[in-house]
Amino acid sequence: MFIGHYGASFVAATQPRAPRLGTLFIAAQLIDFGFFAFVMLGIEHLRLVPGTTVMNPMDLYAMPWTHSLVGALGWSTGFGLLLLVATRCRAAALIGGAVVLSHWLVDLLVHAKDLTIAGAPPKLGLGLWNYPLIEIPLELAFAFGGLVWYLRRTRSTSAAGRWSPVVLALAMAGLQAFNWFGQPVDHIIDPPPPTLAPLGLFAYTLLAIIAWWMARGRRPRTD
Repeated sequence: MFIGHYGASFVAATQPRAPRLGTLFIAAQLIDFGFFAFVMLGIEHLRLVPGTTVMNPMDLYAMPWTHSLVGALGWSTGFGLLLLVATRCRAAALIGGAVVLSHWLVDLLVHAKDLTIAGAPPKLGLGLWNYPLIEIPLELAFAFGGLVWYLRRTRSTSAAGRWSPVVLALAMAGLQAFNWFGQPVDHIIDPPPPTLAPLGLFAYTLLAIIAWWMARGRRPRTD
């Protein structure tokens, strides 16, 4: 899942004492930030294999540090501690850490059996990437349902606050469409193209920046 991870960010951002939305966008994808960084460093590995799943050719065959449950708990705890130091707010730390952990739980729905508990078999995943008629509406509901939730519980305080949700929605839709319908893979590519990991990191960073910009122009509703 890609933009579906941001549903947790939108909901969390409306809670009292939550971190700002841009921070929560980073939290939602922190595990994938780590994964693609580790791929670039040769610590974790993927290859492109046609038919891995119907919707996604990435064979994520070695990612014990990011996509194991123990690893996800480590990233969650670390992010929460950073927030605690930065904000001195326990609620903000708990909310941010929970959003990080939500990534693994949401991935469990869509991934093939490539997630683990502690980096070794058994491998887990319900495989909804093999069922586009279920996965596509689910991803859109998570992402844009979360955006609607956020907008209904905040109000714009500037022109940027009024127009930035449109920019964010278009960016999310465009990047997700590229993810779903980009260049098909018709043969095994191992190692993957060197542009794959940087493009993923760019997409996550771009959306976090837009979310940060949007949150600057919106405030919680008091009516």
